[in-house]
Amino acid sequence: MEFDKLVHQPTRLQIFAYLYRHEQATFSELQSELEITDGNLSAHVQRMEDADAATVEKRFVDRRPQTTYELTDEGRTLFESHVDTLETLLDQLEHDGTGAGDETD
Repeated sequence: MEFDKLVHQPTRLQIFAYLYRHEQATFSELQSELEITDGNLSAHVQRMEDADAATVEKRFVDRRPQTTYELTDEGRTLFESHVDTLETLLDQLEHDGTGAGDETD
């Protein structure tokens, strides 16, 4: 069982999860919700963009710049695969834990 390093990194995992649930989010919204610095968020989202896991849209709203992020189909698939891997691991741990209590000495 192997985790995708792009998704598994804790800060990026939070970004993936937030975008998966909300479909899209502004830079300010992500920064506020995840409580991370501008530089940290920028670096992580850039890695996601470089891997074609997220898209960025820059536009002006009321004459102010606004950056919006969204997971690509590939990004959604990567996140779903990561969740499946975690669920498999939890199932194995639960099964192993249940079986250990049934043994007698």
